[in-house]
Amino acid sequence: MTEDKESFPQNFLSDPLRQHKPYIPGEQPSSAERTIKLNTNENPYPPSPSVGDKAAEEIKKLNLYPNPKSNQLRKVIASLHQISMEQVIVGNGSDDLLNLCVRAFADSNRSVGMLDPSYSLYEVLASIQGAQLIRIPFASDDFELPLKKVTNCSANLFFLTSPHAPSGRAYQLELLDSVAGNFNGVLVIDEAYADFAQQNAIPLLAKYPNVIITRTLSKSYSLAGLRVGYAMGNPSVIQVLDRAREVYNLDRIAQAIAQAALEDQKYFKETKQKIIESRIWISDIFAEWGWRMIPSATNFIFCKPLDHSGTGGAQIANSLYSFLSTQGILVRYFPQNKLTESYIRISIGMPEEMSMLVSKIKEWQHQGQLK
Repeated sequence: MTEDKESFPQNFLSDPLRQHKPYIPGEQPSSAERTIKLNTNENPYPPSPSVGDKAAEEIKKLNLYPNPKSNQLRKVIASLHQISMEQVIVGNGSDDLLNLCVRAFADSNRSVGMLDPSYSLYEVLASIQGAQLIRIPFASDDFELPLKKVTNCSANLFFLTSPHAPSGRAYQLELLDSVAGNFNGVLVIDEAYADFAQQNAIPLLAKYPNVIITRTLSKSYSLAGLRVGYAMGNPSVIQVLDRAREVYNLDRIAQAIAQAALEDQKYFKETKQKIIESRIWISDIFAEWGWRMIPSATNFIFCKPLDHSGTGGAQIANSLYSFLSTQGILVRYFPQNKLTESYIRISIGMPEEMSMLVSKIKEWQHQGQLK
């Protein structure tokens, strides 16, 4: 090799990777740390009790490759949503499906669109694909969907998060219908949090071949550590995504556990309801304090904290975020955008965790009074 050792492997990188910045996830504390983790929207409840037996059965079969197309799992998903199996593809978390969408429908000549702010992985996926990114900003921190700007967007592929993250705002089906019917490109509706909302976009699949809906089992099914997601769309679109998919993208244990979790709808509905009840409880408390909140259709609250004097803003939000961190409570703060810098995002935890959170916030407010 004639290249200078110090320049290797930089001189061999692809052009997109040279400018690429990787996704930065929420803080994951070590198992030794005692923390209340309310920063990455995980489900506080364990997965369905039925998954243990399914996992044990598959461990005995690890000498065999998994079904490459996850056919049995796809059948269960199709039945759950009353669509055909040919309309379903599964992946290693919904992020895997988002990546497949970018692989299939974006390149240096085909741009990617997203709401700004929104899930920052979209930008990462566009970057590594070498695709131009088109950001559609919100007009205010009400996070109302900028309908005309989206439908007039020239992107070949557009990611629309509904319910929106990080705000938690739900978008009505009629509004999503209008977007799908007027957007001249592939529309991906990222429904990571749809199970906590009153509506979803699945009825649009029968009307619009350009719509892809992605779902994850990380949130409502308590399987964040397993990495299982799926996408739904027109069979012709699913065939395209399948061509871009890794052959064995979901191992046999993941397929079996995901199937067991989806089939235990009784447990799913019980834990989901507990999360919604906790969401309402904490929202009522923040409302009593005069905090501004975006009405949440998710398993988190996006709120604008006020100090003891009723003052809010970026400095106040950062102060509470930092204080809670010192107390072993992790929440999420997004200072990179003017629309989010005065807010914090709080995942819904167990009732006792939420009670501890309220207690610590009161302590923070009291400390401010003493200064």
